[in-house]
Amino acid sequence: MTRMFTRALALFVSLATIMFVSLGVAGAAQAKPKPTGSVTAPVTGALADGTGTVTGTLTVQKFVAQNGTLQAVGTFTGTVTDAAGATTTGSQQITMPVNVAQSQGSCQILDLVLGPLDLDLLGLQVHLDQVHLNITAQQGSGNLLGNLLCAVAGLLDSPTNNGILQTLANLLNQILSLLG
Repeated sequence: MTRMFTRALALFVSLATIMFVSLGVAGAAQAKPKPTGSVTAPVTGALADGTGTVTGTLTVQKFVAQNGTLQAVGTFTGTVTDAAGATTTGSQQITMPVNVAQSQGSCQILDLVLGPLDLDLLGLQVHLDQVHLNITAQQGSGNLLGNLLCAVAGLLDSPTNNGILQTLANLLNQILSLLG
């Protein structure tokens, strides 16, 4: 089991290295993607001051890195109902933060499911049932490896890392352009 864990960890580190190298390469490009597509999501909730409700849709046209956060730029179309029951319908261009934060106590590192395996090695039969490897890093005082892995997994959360956020915004905009 230790050998399988070592191989899974080596695979994870290799994939993470490839991802970070590709992010660095993608970040070097100067051309700005021109999104032509959009994604629409339903919106429901309460007004921030608690005086009414909101229902409608948000159509995201692009993503930007702004003030150290990833922001979605789009058009909200819907209805606002105040506490007295009066409704207002319309649309408005908005910019809102995208939540990419990890939880503070722990973070998911790897969730790997391997199917059953049957081997016949010159008459020696080996059967391995399904293996579910779930690696979760615990943050906190004295948890050096957990702190390190959560920091690596949360690199996109850093407000001082605007370059990575801009690269992520560019990649999301490319995905939007493919959808359109």
